[in-house]
Amino acid sequence: MHLVLLTAWTVLWFMIVEPHGGFSWHYLRAGGELIYQGGSGDGTGGLNLYAHHPELQMGPISFLTAGLFNPFPEATGQFLAAALMSALGLVILVLAGRSAAHHFLGTGTNHQRLRQRVLIAGLAFIPMWIEVAVRFGHLDDVLALFFTALAVRAVTSGNAALTGAFLALAMDSKPTALAFVPLLLALPRDRWLKAGLWCAGLVAVAWLPFFLGDAQSFAAAKFAIPNQPASALRWLGADDPETPGWVRPAQFGLGLVLGGLAVWRGRWAAVVLLGANARIVLDPSVYTYYTASVLLGTLLWDVIGQRRLVPWWSWLALLVLYGSVFAVPDDSARGLIRLAFVAVSTAYVLLWPVRERGDRGGRRGQRRPPARTDEGPAEEAAGPGAWPAPPTTPTTPWAGPPAAR
Repeated sequence: MHLVLLTAWTVLWFMIVEPHGGFSWHYLRAGGELIYQGGSGDGTGGLNLYAHHPELQMGPISFLTAGLFNPFPEATGQFLAAALMSALGLVILVLAGRSAAHHFLGTGTNHQRLRQRVLIAGLAFIPMWIEVAVRFGHLDDVLALFFTALAVRAVTSGNAALTGAFLALAMDSKPTALAFVPLLLALPRDRWLKAGLWCAGLVAVAWLPFFLGDAQSFAAAKFAIPNQPASALRWLGADDPETPGWVRPAQFGLGLVLGGLAVWRGRWAAVVLLGANARIVLDPSVYTYYTASVLLGTLLWDVIGQRRLVPWWSWLALLVLYGSVFAVPDDSARGLIRLAFVAVSTAYVLLWPVRERGDRGGRRGQRRPPARTDEGPAEEAAGPGAWPAPPTTPTTPWAGPPAAR
């Protein structure tokens, strides 16, 4: 029933936004045409795409996917792409729920309450997902976040190859997904190398042909955009009219450091939120679709990183970051609000005490009975409406995510 309600909620938002959507779809459509040109055309497509069009800041996977809609009339292709991207938002909610169910396997989690948590968080997530998928039509962000959600699912399954592959596909869709790479560290230590090789290999396969084919492709990394008055950068002392040269490296570096700290602190479910925080606090622009990555981060934190019934971080992010766009007229005040949200949410997920998955007593590696939690008695596994849980395998409820702790 929670998925039926979320589907209806998605359709409602789609119907409201779609008639006025597709604000940035022309970038994807143009890139989709150029990347399939190969040696034909005027020589600015194919592997020369980034050298001649540095304004196209999307990854090659995004353009290859967008090109699949080009045979349709422009309006039809845009509508079909928006519908597909909207559906992927629902898939992400399913992945988040399944990831949480697997993560809490063997801890006495009440799956009815877990479904309720996904529903409440999903009601906040969907409006921002429609913002990025339909209003703006940013297929690159959609694919990057979708592959990141798949990577989280692979982490909870302990699958190193898929974790690395999905993170690579996320970066191949949009380079800002580099901030989510610390998810690799949430795997057991003996799987880091395998996951890292898969990730590095697929990133190289997607990006190296462009840089080897035309050295001017590096120009895309230097593309600058205006530094908006409402950006948090202004409060950090960056008054440059355009993107300061240090911003992009600082975004990636801050995201990687914060994500690494989250894994070290046993809060790997916060990696996506912290990576998204690093982006919005240091980005010179303030497009509302940026908030979709934050909402994915709060969704994962609310359903996997915490045990509360009410996922209040998802709603707080929606109201503070999106609501302030309409409720706060002053640019400088909105920049301060963004900075405050990043500071408070980052400090919370890294420092605030959270309930562990189970009790920590006993010898390491010993199978223990489900722990009592604040979620009430666990449902019977075969009961009606039970969350579809993965196959039961021996677990150690207190041992971690399956991360090295």
